[in-house]
Amino acid sequence: MNKWYKEDLAFIHDDGFRDFALKSAPGILEILAENKIHDGLVVDLGCGSGLWAQELTKADYHVLGVDISEDMLNIARTRVPNAEFRIDSLFKTNIPPCNAVTSIGECLNYLFDPNSDRQTLVQLFHRVYNALTPGGVFIFDILEKGQVAQGTTIKGFTQGKDWVVLVEKEEDQEQITLTRRITSFRKVGEHYRRSDEVHHVRLYEATAIANELSGVGFQVETTHSYGQFLLSKGHVAFIARKPVGVAVKMSSKALHWAKI
Repeated sequence: MNKWYKEDLAFIHDDGFRDFALKSAPGILEILAENKIHDGLVVDLGCGSGLWAQELTKADYHVLGVDISEDMLNIARTRVPNAEFRIDSLFKTNIPPCNAVTSIGECLNYLFDPNSDRQTLVQLFHRVYNALTPGGVFIFDILEKGQVAQGTTIKGFTQGKDWVVLVEKEEDQEQITLTRRITSFRKVGEHYRRSDEVHHVRLYEATAIANELSGVGFQVETTHSYGQFLLSKGHVAFIARKPVGVAVKMSSKALHWAKI
């Protein structure tokens, strides 16, 4: 599981790229309130270092965070000791009955799970739908096609205190994937330590995803912002509501959460 977002990149992501989670949080909390979800369990798929989980617990929600990176979860457990965190693939993990499911920061695009494909994504939609209480919401965002012009490479870097990260991005329009080659340098003691990771993400069309969600039974709304926080070009957020009056199945294994 610890193949991606290893120790140094997990630290850098938490330290230098936290704005997305923190600036999204107020708008997502507003969405929960608008749907009369003021408490109970929220399952956060791709929870990372727990920044969004921390905001949820501050607002008196219970949190189950799931992530594939052990090093990300080490940070999350320290940051939010009163939340529960689980190392697992977000496409395979058991989702207990809950009032909301979130997946913030294009997590559903990632191809960390070798079995991840369009069918697996739709299966996840079904599992989320079955886990949500009537009136519950599924809030997530995705990247669409067109992030990088065909045949070109985008290069950039970001630096912080005692670290720098370099990223190259290329898009394969035939495979409909985006590849990020990431090289990071982090100062440990007197020297800088290098680490390299390659991340592949599948790109989607918002209209197709909305149709899949509707087919599952969700009432779907798309947006290009979380409240006042505008998403970047080609970045679309979804608010998928499970209609009130739809029964939810509760397994005996999930009774722990039902008692919270």
